[in-house]
Order: sequence, then C-alpha cells, then structure tokens
Amino acid sequence: MRIEGTHVIVTGAAGGIGKALAEAFHTAGARGVVVTDINAAGAETVAARLNGIRQGSALGIGADIGSAAGNEALIDAAQAAFGAVDLFFANAGVGLGSDLLSATDSDWETSFNVNVNAHIWAARRLMPEWLERGHGYFASTASAAGLLTQIGSAPYSVTKHAAVSFAEWLSVTYGDRGLRVSCLCPMGVNTNMLNGGDLGGENKAGDVVRSAGIVLEPADVAAIVVEAIDNEQFLILPHPQVLTFFQRKGADYDRWLAGMRRLQARVAGV
Repeated sequence: MRIEGTHVIVTGAAGGIGKALAEAFHTAGARGVVVTDINAAGAETVAARLNGIRQGSALGIGADIGSAAGNEALIDAAQAAFGAVDLFFANAGVGLGSDLLSATDSDWETSFNVNVNAHIWAARRLMPEWLERGHGYFASTASAAGLLTQIGSAPYSVTKHAAVSFAEWLSVTYGDRGLRVSCLCPMGVNTNMLNGGDLGGENKAGDVVRSAGIVLEPADVAAIVVEAIDNEQFLILPHPQVLTFFQRKGADYDRWLAGMRRLQARVAGV
C-alpha cells in the first residue's frame, strides 16, 4: 500500500519509534496523520511540527489505549477529523515487570492490555468498515522478543509473542478479504524503553542488545517500515540477524533453549 494520500493513526507516537513512524508517514505523503500517546502534550507537539510543514495534515490526541473505550474514542476522533482510517499502526507498548516471582498482577494486566488487547480492540473497531470497503491495513510493533523470547521481563516476552500471533491470525483470517497486515519486530532501538531500564529491574535485555552493538535509530526503523508497507510485507525485521536467530530456533529448539540459558547466565555474571 502506498502511504501517499492515506489517513494513518500511530499510537505511542510522542517519542521513539512511534514519533519516527508518524514523521515518516507524513513525509511519504499521508494526507492525515493522527499522532496519539498517553502523553497528550508530547503527541500534540509532534502533530504541531507536522502541521507546520503541511497545515491541517496532523492531529495530536492524548489517548489511553489500554482499554476498549480508549481505542474506540481514538478511532472516532480520527474519523471525525479525516473521514477515514486507512492504516492503523499499533505501536504503543510497555515493558514492565521482571521474572515470574517479581512481576506483579498489575504488571501482567497492564502489559496484556497495552501490548496485546489494544491491538484486538482497535482491529475489532475498524474491521467492519475495512471489510465493507474491501481494504484496510493493520500494523503493529511487537519485538524480536516476540519471536525469540526475552531475557528478563516475563510479561514483556509473553505479550510480545501474543502480539505477533494476533497479527498472524489477522493476516490468515482476513488476508483474502482485503486486509493487509504487518508486524514490526525490531531488536535494539535507541528509545527510552531500551535505555530507561524498564524491561525488568536490571534491564538484562538492554544489556544484551547494547553489548552486541546492534542499536538502530528510530528514524532508520521508520524508513524500513515505510518500504515494507509499500511492499505489503508481513514480518518487518530491521535487524537482519533476528531472522537468522529465528531460523536457528525453529531448526533445533532444544539447542536454542540451551544457548539462551547460557546467554542468560553470562549476562547475570554467574
């Protein structure tokens, strides 16, 4: 799908990958870009910058997509402003909790609501209209952790696997009825989530990624995403090595698990 002339929603877009996606879609010619985030001021700042480039082309909205009502209100506002939603990019995510014994029920609940249920609620709201007109595009940001498992945060790893699975299901179920689906699974990206230590108390995942020296800038990821959507590519892997790791996992699961345990021990310094 060509971005030019479309109407797009990007969640979690006050900073990081979401901000870069909103800017990249705008540069690619999106007619309307809805920039949304729980940080309303941040979303409005990004939208104001885009409107400074092309007046009336962006809308900043504060939204908590951790509920069905929040997603529905967001989509209603986008349709009221621009008349349609052609691409919904479920980018917002949280990295909460650490191991099984330390992660709280609240960590699990919030992780599922933001990282998985928000995708379900948004797709459910948009699907009838998309199916009626015979086209629509749903994209989501999962993570390499959704393919390879996370060292550190159990809620993050489990919910990112679920996000990948939901995207796959959408494509399988509705792909022959006009729905296009993409799932972004980056490894290390220079964002607050990676650098802020919120993927588990010791940020073991961040330590692994930084030690490997494979941290991309959000703008680099966004450029790859625009090209992938243009090609209607399902799995978007900005880090090519993730595909290699994923193939090794599928080829010999037990060997891969043993290797991950060794990596975890090395990171922990034991």
